[in-house]
Order: sequence, then C-alpha cells, then structure tokens
Amino acid sequence: MFKTIYVEEAVAHHPRTQATLARFSDAQRIPCKHYGEVFNRAAQNFRLQKRQPSLILAEKRGQRVLPTPAGYGIGSQTNFYFSHMLNCLYDCRYCFLQGMYRSAHMVIFINYEDFYEAIDEQIEQTSTERPYFFSGYDCDSLALEGITDFTRDFLTFFAQRPHATLELRTKSVRTHSLLDRDPLDNCVVAFSLTPAAIADVLEIGAPPVARRIESLGTLADRGWPIGLRFDPLLYHRNWREHYRDLFEAVFARLRIDRLHSVSLGQFRLPQTMYKRMQQLYPDEPLFAWGLAEKDGQISYRSELAESLHAFCRDELLQHIDPTIFFPCPSTTLNDGVAP
Repeated sequence: MFKTIYVEEAVAHHPRTQATLARFSDAQRIPCKHYGEVFNRAAQNFRLQKRQPSLILAEKRGQRVLPTPAGYGIGSQTNFYFSHMLNCLYDCRYCFLQGMYRSAHMVIFINYEDFYEAIDEQIEQTSTERPYFFSGYDCDSLALEGITDFTRDFLTFFAQRPHATLELRTKSVRTHSLLDRDPLDNCVVAFSLTPAAIADVLEIGAPPVARRIESLGTLADRGWPIGLRFDPLLYHRNWREHYRDLFEAVFARLRIDRLHSVSLGQFRLPQTMYKRMQQLYPDEPLFAWGLAEKDGQISYRSELAESLHAFCRDELLQHIDPTIFFPCPSTTLNDGVAP
C-alpha cells in the first residue's frame, strides 16, 4: 500500500513505529526531524499525491485535544476532538481536507499515550458532566485500522472511563476490532452516509453505501451504539427520491434501540478552502452550481439549503425520536441555525 514511509527521528524506536514498519518491510524508509518538512512544504500537488500517498510516522506535539466548534455535538455541552491521523485514505470530492492541507500524504501520530493523558486532563476538568470526544475530524477513524490499531487501543482506554464518550466517525467497514470485543455503551460508531447515486461518483475509494449500511446493522445487532451522519447534504438530480431511498434502506436494517444519534450537516467550506479545491478539480460540477458565499463560507444558496434540510429532517423524523436529532448549525439557513 505505502511505497515510501517517512519516520520522525524522535519516534523511530517507538514500539508502534516498529510494528508499523514491520508491516511494510519493502517500503523505502526516509528519516526526518519533523513531519512538517514533508507535509507542509510548498509546491506540492495534492491531486497527484492522492494517487500514491506516502506514510509519515510522527509525534503529535502541542495541544492534542481541542474544543469542538460552537454547535458541534450530539447532546453534551462539553465536546472535544482529537486527531490521531491527518488526511484520509478515501478521496471524497467534497472533503475539506483537500482544501486544508498542501499534501495528500497520510500522517499517523503514534504517541497514543500522550493523547490518553490529554483526554484524562479534560475528563478531570469536566467531571460534573459527561464529556464527548470526537475522532475522525481530520481523518477516518477506522479506514487504516489494520495499520494503526487505533480503535483497539482507544476502546481499551475508554472502557476504563465510562463517564466519557468516544465517537468514531467513519465511512469504513473495517469493524473487526469492534466485533471482536464486547460493545461499549460509551462508544458511538458514527457512519457518514450519502445516497448511493452520489457516493458512487464523489466518494472515491470509500466502501459502497450498501456495505456501510450492512456494517452498521451488524454492529447494532451486536449491541454497539450507532450514529448516523448525513453530512454534507448534497443537491443533485432526483435528490428527494435518493435521500428517501437512503433513509428507508438504513432503517430497514438498523435496530432502532441501538440508534444513539442522527445529524444533518449542510455542504459548507471556508472560502479559501473552496478556492483551492476548485483549482484542484476545475471541471467538478459539485463546485460549479447553486453555491453562494455568506460570512466567509461557501454553501448552497439559502433556498436550496432550506429545501434539502427541511425534506431530510421531515423524512428522518418519521423514523426517529426528535430527542436524538442534532442538525448542525449553518449560516446558509435564514436564521443561522438549522430548524
């Protein structure tokens, strides 16, 4: 999979580094002092690198656990996110990562122990309520599980901290590390889903939607709490029919008693990221129609955004209790908050 692996000198002898290198014994190994020397250098071609990304093994320095943006959450007032990786194995055309980073290379931060310490600090400071910790903001939580063992290790950690909740955000069907153990009530496995007609075109390399639905159904059958993340909502021909079919397929397979939460999110990008992505894919129809700028964000015009949101909200509320529905705030909607 990876033909070239860059290794920070500070973590070269870490057991997790050595285990990763053993998996790719034929890969070229290149030492570096800091991953930014490779990841942040100028004049890189994200689109070209995406065809054959390299792997970078690094140490996460500085602040490892951060507060989520305002309005981001699934019930708690105290929400944090952390990233054990940068970039995603999949190549979704709408993903903001391609507008955020100069490089398409994959970075794995192998110093999990330091993440544990930072999470414990936040738990201690918020001991009066249940804090949520979101993984999968800068990556897919499960897509590289066969290399990172991230889920296996962090589930063991959170199993000992039942008053804190972990969300694993994913499009992956690599769920063996979950199915091989007893379910945790404080771990939400949250699947990102779009209609198959869109996913087949725009979610390059990701598992088909039908396989994701089967995977989330199997996890629910085994007792895992499931999150459904319909984010971003994408306007396209016959979108009403496609979203209705998607919801029906999900709820025909999912045990509703294991459904933890459902969220809707508008298509939105900071203007600077949008411009970079448009330059990468100038012929992509997704970036060419129905969009407008508001408050520095590019999203659908208000009437389109409201139509998408209202239809999907009403369809979903035929299947779920409103108390587990969490629409993401959006400046595209007239009042600034999803109704």
